[in-house]
Amino acid sequence: MSEPSKRQRVWGWMFFDWAQQPYATLGLTFIFAPYFASVAAERFATGPGDMAQAGAQAQSLWSAAQTVAGLVIAFSAPFLGAYADASGRKKPWFIVFVATAALCALSLWGLTPDGATLYPMLALFWIGFVASESAFNLNNAILPSLGDRSEVGKISGSAAAFGYWGGVLALFLMLLFFAENDGGTTLIGLDPAFGLDAEAREGTRFVGPFIALWFVLFSIPFFAWTKDPPDTGRARPAFPVVLATLWASLRDVAARPSARAFLLGSMFYRDGLTALYAYGGIYAGRVLGWDIIQIGVFGIIAAITAAILSWLGGKADARYGPKPVIRLCIWVLVAVGCVIVGMSRQSLFGVPLPEGSALPDVVFFICGALIGGMGGILYSASRSLMTRHCRTGREAEDFGLFALTGRATAFLAPALITLFTVLTQSIQLGFLPVIALFLIGLFLLRWVHPLGDRA
Repeated sequence: MSEPSKRQRVWGWMFFDWAQQPYATLGLTFIFAPYFASVAAERFATGPGDMAQAGAQAQSLWSAAQTVAGLVIAFSAPFLGAYADASGRKKPWFIVFVATAALCALSLWGLTPDGATLYPMLALFWIGFVASESAFNLNNAILPSLGDRSEVGKISGSAAAFGYWGGVLALFLMLLFFAENDGGTTLIGLDPAFGLDAEAREGTRFVGPFIALWFVLFSIPFFAWTKDPPDTGRARPAFPVVLATLWASLRDVAARPSARAFLLGSMFYRDGLTALYAYGGIYAGRVLGWDIIQIGVFGIIAAITAAILSWLGGKADARYGPKPVIRLCIWVLVAVGCVIVGMSRQSLFGVPLPEGSALPDVVFFICGALIGGMGGILYSASRSLMTRHCRTGREAEDFGLFALTGRATAFLAPALITLFTVLTQSIQLGFLPVIALFLIGLFLLRWVHPLGDRA
C-alpha cells in the first residue's frame, strides 16, 4: 500500500476533529447535558416550588462528575504522551479510545425520563468523554508533523472549522429528525424518526447511539491516512523509564520561561472556556426556560459561527501569530461572562424587563455565537502556539503537558461554580469564577513569547 500524500495526511488528521466533535457538541453542551439536567432536576425536586433548588443540585452533580473526569484526563495525558513518544506507536491507543468512547456513548440511550439510571449514565458519559479527550490530545501531537510554522496555524484553524461544521451537521440532523420538544415533535414538526417514542424521550435519548455511530464512521479516514512513523519496532518502554522521562520534562518546562507562562496561562483560560461550554446549555434550560429544540437551535448558531470564525482565526493566526488572536478572544469571552452573570428572564444588569420580553433570548443567542466562535479560535490558536513550544521528537509528551495544564485545574471551575451556585442558590452568580479564570489567563500571557521557545 502506498504511503499517504501530505494532503491525505492533513485531511486524515482533520477528520478526527469532525469525528470527535459531536461528543462535545451533542453530548457535553446542547442535547445530552440539558436533558440530563432536566431529568436530574425532576428526580431531585420534592415539590412544584422546589425546582430552582433542584436545578442547582443537578448542576452541582454534573460539575462534580466533570471535575473527576478532568482530573483523570489531566494526570493521565502526560504519561500517555511520554509513553507514545517512547514507543513510537499511537495507533493502538486511538483504537482503544475511540472504541471506549463509542461504547459509552451508545449506552446513553439508557437515561430514561424517570431518572432510574441517572448515576450509571452520568458515569458512562464521563468515561466516554475521558476516552474521547485522551484520543484528541494524542491527535494534537500529530499537528507539528503536518507543516512548518507558517502552515501550522492555518491547518489548525481549518481543522477546528471542519470539526465545527461536523458538529453543525450532527446537531442539525438530531434536531430535524430525533430530539423532541415538550410537544413531542422535532424542530420541523415531525415525530421522532424510526418510530421512536416521544413520550419516553427516545428521540432525545438517541443522541447516544448517534454520537457512537458518527465517531466510528468518520474515524475511518483518520485511520486510513494517518500512519505511525516507520521506526515503530522499538521495545515497549518500562514504566519507571517513562516516569523518569516525564519528570525530566517537567523540570525542563520550569526552566523555559515562555513555555511555563503559556502552559500556566492556558490552564486558566481553557478551564474557563470548558466551563462555558459545559454549562451553556444548562443555563439556557434552567435560567431562560428553553426546551431541547431551542437549545439545539442555539447550538446550531453557535457551531456555525464557530466554524466560520475558526477558519478566519486560522487565517489571522497565519498572518499575525497566535498570541494576539488568543488575547482578543479572551477579552470577548470576559464580556460574554459578564452578560451571563447579569442576565435572567426578568432583568438585564438589574434593569427589569417586561414580562415575556424576548431580549434575554436574543442576547443569549448572540452570546452563544460568540462563545462558539471565540472558543473555536481560542483552542485552534492555543494549539498552534503550543507547536512553537514543542521539542522535536517529544511532541506527544509536550501536548500531554498541554493537556495536563488544560485539565490540572479542571476541578477548579466546576468546584467554584458548584460552591457559588450552592452559596447563592443562583445559576447566574455561579458563573462569576469563570470571569476570574479568563482574566488570570490573560495576565499570564504577558510573559509568553509570540514565537515560542524556538525564537
